[in-house]
Amino acid sequence: MDLISLGLEKKIKEEGPLARRMRPERLDQFIGQRQILEEGKPLHTIITTDKLVSLIFYGPPGTGKTSLARIIAAGSKADFIQLNAVASGVKEVREVIEQAGENWSLYNRRTILFIDEIHRFNKAQQDVLLAAVEQGTIIFIGATTENPFFYLTGPLLSRTRLYVFESLEKADLVLLLEEALNDRARGLGQLPIEVDSEALEYLANKANGDARVALNALELAIMSSEGTEDRIKITGEKAAEAMQKRLLSYDRQGDSHYDMASALIKSIRGSDPDAALYWMARMIKGGEDPLFIARRLMISASEDIGNADPHALTLAVSAAQAVQMIGLPEGKIPLAQAAVYLAGAPKSNASYLGINKAMQMVEEEENQPVPRHLKDSSYRGAERLGHGQGYRYPHHYPGHYVKQDYLPPGLAGKKFYRPTEQGREKKIKEDLDKLKSDQNDREKQKKTDPERQ
Repeated sequence: MDLISLGLEKKIKEEGPLARRMRPERLDQFIGQRQILEEGKPLHTIITTDKLVSLIFYGPPGTGKTSLARIIAAGSKADFIQLNAVASGVKEVREVIEQAGENWSLYNRRTILFIDEIHRFNKAQQDVLLAAVEQGTIIFIGATTENPFFYLTGPLLSRTRLYVFESLEKADLVLLLEEALNDRARGLGQLPIEVDSEALEYLANKANGDARVALNALELAIMSSEGTEDRIKITGEKAAEAMQKRLLSYDRQGDSHYDMASALIKSIRGSDPDAALYWMARMIKGGEDPLFIARRLMISASEDIGNADPHALTLAVSAAQAVQMIGLPEGKIPLAQAAVYLAGAPKSNASYLGINKAMQMVEEEENQPVPRHLKDSSYRGAERLGHGQGYRYPHHYPGHYVKQDYLPPGLAGKKFYRPTEQGREKKIKEDLDKLKSDQNDREKQKKTDPERQ
């Protein structure tokens, strides 16, 4: 490493990580989140007029949640206290609330309490905040990377306004990297650095919408680059070395766990095998339990395909058994086979809709008695009670079918299952219709020829 590189490394170490130095200090320096921060939006107005309310910021890492909280604090007349839910507990929160109450009552000075990773607080810890937030003793700002509707209590959510942060767009990340290179006060503007546009595009593309990842990779690329006496050059190859490999945004316990599972199932439902394989690969590469994937495939086989192709469920179950026996990495092959088959299979949700309708009927209606002819007549004394009386055994009739009521009298004629015209289900529909049609023909024949059996 030459003198320029050594000097640059020393300068970065002295002034802290680039990602930390490039944190915006004012709202006009903030990049991204235009959907909530454009002028005229409620959050923009709240910040610029210092009419603060309690807020929850929810979104992926590196999208500006903590930075925006600090910008709010810098532009407000209120005191600012930051806690991290990992290192803080009820004791620290109560101390802050007590001090905030004194400052408000004695000096008319408000307190902003910012808690990062608020999803790590359990219900008891979150409940400590409720009264203080409701009374206005503190202005609470919480940041979380996890779905607040899963991890935060209803009472706390109802007392705050929720704002969703989105992953930064590629153009925003390129702009941020360019600012880091040009900013002489916070960034690298005082240093002789030349970065190929290809390198910036690569870093922005591989950062997965995370500003911190993009800036850290740029910093590493510069620190590890050779330079001439007057210039340090960052190429696309050097950027790739710094990034090493695309960071997979996946958390088995977090939102991406459910979002990618949803994307997989919707791709299968939408008959797109390529998309199904992509989302499955993302899940496997991210460390997802292959049996979780297998369970989702089994559900999809029944929910989205059903009797349009009864073999789909068999294949999904077989894939699950295969994965359980052989594990990964080979287990990805039967999973992929099943996913591709399900995506290409004819679709029907008739069974799924049918059971839902039946469940709804059971919930809405009073308990309907089992008709006497359907009751069990095998145990002692059952016949004396009339159980099974009047039951007609279908195998004793032509076509192994005889018309009789199987639903309770109060639900006679109710339809739950409506087979579609898709795949094998079309044949099921035709077979059921034929059974009823043949029975009707036999009944008509009996009326015209009473002696015919």
